[in-house]
Amino acid sequence: MGDRNPTKKSKYEEENGCKVRGVVVLMKKNLLGVNDVAASVVDRFDEIRGRKVALRLISTAVDPDSDESCRGKLGKPEYLEDWVTKITPMTSAATYNVTFEWSKEMGYPGAFTIANFHHSEFYLKNLTLEDVPGHGRVHFVCNSWVYHAERYNKDRIFFTNQTYLPSQTPPPLRGYREEELENLRGTGTGKLEEWDRVYDYDVYNDLGDPDKGPEHERPILGGSTEYPYPRRGRTGRPLLLSDPRIESRIPLYNSLSIYVPRDERFSHLKMSDFVAYALKSIFQFLAPGFKDLFDKTPDEFDSFEEVLQLYDGASAETNVTLLEKIRHHIPVETIKELLRSDGEKTYNFPLPQVIREDKDAWRSDEEFGREMLAGINPVVIQRLQEFPPTSKLNPELYGRQSSKISEEHIIHNLEGLTVAEAIRNNKLYILDHHDSLMPYLRRINTTAAKTYATRTVLFLKEDGTLRPVAIELSLPHPEGDHYGAVSRVCTPAEDGVEGAIWLLAKAYVAVDDSGYHQLISHWLNTHASIEPFIIATNRQLSVLHPIHKLLQPHFRDTMNINALARQSLICAGGFVEITVFPGKYSLEMSSMVYKDWVFPEQSLPGDLIKRGVAIKDSSCPHGVRLLIEDYPYAVDGLEIWGTIKTWVQDYCNLYYKTDEMVQEDPELQAWWTEIREKGHGDKKDEPWWPKMQSRKELIESCTTIIWVASALHAALNFGQYPYGGYLPNRPATSRRFIPDLGTPEYEEMKLNPEKAYLKTITSQMQSVLGISLVEILSRHSSDEIYLGQRDSPEWTADTEACKAFERFGERLKEVEQKFIDLNNDKRWRNRSGPVKMPYTLLYPSSEIGLTGRGIPNSISM
Repeated sequence: MGDRNPTKKSKYEEENGCKVRGVVVLMKKNLLGVNDVAASVVDRFDEIRGRKVALRLISTAVDPDSDESCRGKLGKPEYLEDWVTKITPMTSAATYNVTFEWSKEMGYPGAFTIANFHHSEFYLKNLTLEDVPGHGRVHFVCNSWVYHAERYNKDRIFFTNQTYLPSQTPPPLRGYREEELENLRGTGTGKLEEWDRVYDYDVYNDLGDPDKGPEHERPILGGSTEYPYPRRGRTGRPLLLSDPRIESRIPLYNSLSIYVPRDERFSHLKMSDFVAYALKSIFQFLAPGFKDLFDKTPDEFDSFEEVLQLYDGASAETNVTLLEKIRHHIPVETIKELLRSDGEKTYNFPLPQVIREDKDAWRSDEEFGREMLAGINPVVIQRLQEFPPTSKLNPELYGRQSSKISEEHIIHNLEGLTVAEAIRNNKLYILDHHDSLMPYLRRINTTAAKTYATRTVLFLKEDGTLRPVAIELSLPHPEGDHYGAVSRVCTPAEDGVEGAIWLLAKAYVAVDDSGYHQLISHWLNTHASIEPFIIATNRQLSVLHPIHKLLQPHFRDTMNINALARQSLICAGGFVEITVFPGKYSLEMSSMVYKDWVFPEQSLPGDLIKRGVAIKDSSCPHGVRLLIEDYPYAVDGLEIWGTIKTWVQDYCNLYYKTDEMVQEDPELQAWWTEIREKGHGDKKDEPWWPKMQSRKELIESCTTIIWVASALHAALNFGQYPYGGYLPNRPATSRRFIPDLGTPEYEEMKLNPEKAYLKTITSQMQSVLGISLVEILSRHSSDEIYLGQRDSPEWTADTEACKAFERFGERLKEVEQKFIDLNNDKRWRNRSGPVKMPYTLLYPSSEIGLTGRGIPNSISM
């Protein structure tokens, strides 16, 4: 990619040409939070000694002296000016001038290379050329860290913000385009370092740590029929000597240094927010005076009123030794942000929205049903089409698993209908957590967790709300799985011991649903499933490619948050295993569910039809008709889905005029092939994959990717604290079964049902840890970029694409106002419910922090 010696003269140096002024915007490492004096001094010394930052323009005119045919002319090296004398601001990027020699005969400058001969890296935001002969203003969007030139085999290259299909790329740039993709793919070998930019695949062989003992062993997920899984980003860390299939782990306190491609790392603002909120949660969890708040029963809550004390807060000394160790391994640039005052009290939990207006409404049956349509996991409820409910589990292994719920259990709650009539009129629905849990339940119940597989049958009332009419609690047969399930059926009751049992039954459903939400709906179906698309996009689609420009904003921060999750959340002994009931079987269970993952069903219409809550109807705006009219997630989601699809269609049709252009795009075809065969390689032979032979398939696939990465994730993530921050409403685990008649526990349940409930669900300290975790996950950072926004207004030079994107943003504003109007319409009872909590999770916009609204472009938390 050209001579790397910044002092060697180019052949064109002696030729006279006009001067083109360039403006470079970059952020020095020492600007990211604190003034790194040493780095600043060393960089100035490098400048004095002639070790500068060199840039060379690449022309779309062919270089006749290049050893490679059709290679673009490479201009002479030019250097950033005034590095030594410029006083850089502490709060923003700095601008530097650079002057290039250029002439009209050299054509259009389609790219440039940069070599950093300073000691320290910097973040290059953009380069703008003014008055290029024959072309005027030319802009390059960079947004990339540039390390010392010795860290790279060839100079870094950046292209203009033009958009080209591979066949339309100016021939002198094609070699550079292909070479850059090769650099991003890497060699597939070796440990990847901080400055690397390599995107590659690996299986989940980094969750366990068998050298610590058998209790830390976990199966490898991905690469087998037994444990299929999407692929993750490769780190290249050494394998264990004791088991060369397993990748070694890094210490927990050093988690922030886990490898992801350098430009996938959090920005300094995001990192500051993330670490600050994490430390805040550690303060809350580790405060040794914390237990003094609860003076009756250590590690237990005695009443719902006592739980509320969590949200009043009290300051206490923290475990300074651990905190200092953590702080020691935090990058220096975040320390200033950690010390800032953002107006929040360090030791208080904010009051969750679900109890803000009414402290007891969460206990009602109406709210219990409503949260299946407008809560944090509104993607599981199905229409009941067969009664009693059946199982798909293999009867040879699990015996008879069909439901024991009978017509007698529910007939008196069907508003005068028979079961057959209710099914025929689309009135019966089910939240089914039976089949996904039963194969693991015997093992789970040998741990501290004690729970049931559950089926909840609900009736759609005339007022549009869902009434739970029966809950089935099932356990494996004590004599063996092949004997089937042992089940009991609970029906609604308000008072006495039956009321206490009904409240517990709803708690077991919430426990199952919380685990499924966290492991399947949230982690597997958004975080894990989208990562292969990110890797393939960077490996196979050039930054010049229109589909790269379309999708790139929806991948921001995802690889970083996923890597941190593997390091501390979903690993053996991680926070998820501690706080969610499947414990050590959590990720293994998600692998079993991935066996049924189907890409086209990740689209919102596809998902709604699969679950039977909508039917195809070409007369409806989005091609589907909801069978539950007051279904806030689906109603709002379809508006967002349709808005995304219109934008994707407008954009793709600018570049692909025919289906043949899709078929003949080599980068696009390589991208889609790699997603199927590598990224989701355990699914490569499935017949449902789109063939990527038409514009329709391209538009539908890109819409699905954007939907999953933006709106679906937002709906599943940012309500975690508003709904789940109050653990009695969304307990993450249960510790005992329903007491048997004649036992002391049964008598306690009769006399003090609140205490019995709290002794059944998540323990006191588990609750605090769980609340701390969902508080972090539910926050928007200060640098969040939302759907309909871009980090640069000049993301493309294509004016038609910019106009289409502006229409997209305006339509999202209209949609948000429509949601506000719906929430103000009292006809729609499910939009606020008994807790008086409007459904806002799919509002596109948001402020910083815990808002319970906002759709970030990407899975950024």
